[in-house]
Amino acid sequence: MGSYHRSTLKFFSLLFLLPGLAGLIVSAMISLNYGNTLPKMPIPEQSRTVPRSINGQVIYQTEEEDRRLNEIEFASVGVFLVGATLGLIYLAKWGMARAIAPDDEDAANET
Repeated sequence: MGSYHRSTLKFFSLLFLLPGLAGLIVSAMISLNYGNTLPKMPIPEQSRTVPRSINGQVIYQTEEEDRRLNEIEFASVGVFLVGATLGLIYLAKWGMARAIAPDDEDAANET
């Protein structure tokens, strides 16, 4: 496989890794916001009966808030793992030394 395939695999690896990391950061920010703003006791009148432990303290949220945060967390982890897998395939196929070398050197060595 040539330089085109290496570049494509590297591109798709980053294409999944970066949004996955961004999603994890967003879910951490939402969790911290929930920890600071949501009640520590259940409030059935507001449908805040679903417990979540954040940094060792239990907060109570609605089912919709719980579902949304779970979706963001699981999707982010899934996207990140796809990117990490592609990155590991890239490293396994072309080795660490070649992977960190600039693409210009690879092109020069192949010709």
